[in-house]
Amino acid sequence: MAQSDLRIADFNEVAVSFAGIPIEGWADGDVLTVTREADIFGSVVGVSGSVARYKTNDNRATVTVSLMSTSPVNAALSAIFTADLYAPGGAGVGAFMIVDLNGTTLITAGNAWIKRPPDPSWSNEPRERVWTLELATVRDFSGGNL
Repeated sequence: MAQSDLRIADFNEVAVSFAGIPIEGWADGDVLTVTREADIFGSVVGVSGSVARYKTNDNRATVTVSLMSTSPVNAALSAIFTADLYAPGGAGVGAFMIVDLNGTTLITAGNAWIKRPPDPSWSNEPRERVWTLELATVRDFSGGNL
């Protein structure tokens, strides 16, 4: 097999940050998802069967971040969320970024905030904490690995 046929995927080469804080201390499994709130394009059909296509211009997205309960990033995200709750002027709004350092995927948003904090639980072993963020205007390029 030629070297150019081999592609390497490594989650350790994916950098994620919110409000200037590097996100780390990931849980296991699907730990990071980005889901758009709406379709980018829509269409309607008239009674004669003609189709009109339109752009929705809804560039919002929801991000879920799953961290281990032992991750110190939980405290940083809690501080941002608390500031957003009790300080005026969107104190918890910040930039969000995902970049695959071993590939070409790049997802950014200038304005993001914590939509929902985790529902914590405790056990005799570490649990995951799932944070939900909303991105106001996501820009994304879903590429492959080098």
